[in-house]
Amino acid sequence: MDGNRRWAKRKGLPVSLGHWRGAEVIDEVVRCSLEWGIKTLTVFTFSTENWNRSSEEVEYLLRLIALFLKKKKKLLIQEGVRLCTIGDLSPFPEELRKRLQDVAVATEHCSGLDLVLALNYGARDEITRAFKKILQDVLEGKILKQNVTENIISSYLDTSRWRDPDLLIRTSGEKRLSNFLLWQLSYTEVHTTEVLWPDFGEEDLLRAIIEYQHRERRFGE
Repeated sequence: MDGNRRWAKRKGLPVSLGHWRGAEVIDEVVRCSLEWGIKTLTVFTFSTENWNRSSEEVEYLLRLIALFLKKKKKLLIQEGVRLCTIGDLSPFPEELRKRLQDVAVATEHCSGLDLVLALNYGARDEITRAFKKILQDVLEGKILKQNVTENIISSYLDTSRWRDPDLLIRTSGEKRLSNFLLWQLSYTEVHTTEVLWPDFGEEDLLRAIIEYQHRERRFGE
């Protein structure tokens, strides 16, 4: 979801409107994903680094997430979209955590699409948390250290229930991973576009998918 602030500034609008428009784009991407048979869509919604922004912007982002959940709960259920999260939710306000839990429970039976919101997510933080859990389980004798494999490590990550991503889309011309799914993106294909996230639409998503389909994936071979 790169480019919300730049989009707003280019149009002479408050940054908050850029984030608002960015949230609206999720609707279209979800719709396309459902129509095209995509089973998992992960959106980098709020990173561990986002806390470094102004308190006003952080507060607005958290309110926007809560509003999105409130407005979309019924629609998610109707469309068969299961809401999931990755990241450490503990620093979020209790009200927001409860709302996330409420929507997650209400949609847990849905099987059309898993919409995964990365919230207070950073790959280094995720890996650190995973290794702390592994170390604790080794110390408690639940697993032997010689049995710790890549698959075991993956099973301790926030994303353990899903396969690794096939495609990563970076909007607004960004060409770095930005501390996102560093473990899981080992063999993921990357598509970059100069389009800012608030302007990203069906044609842009289709272009990324077609480009992906024409690639030969080698998985390191």
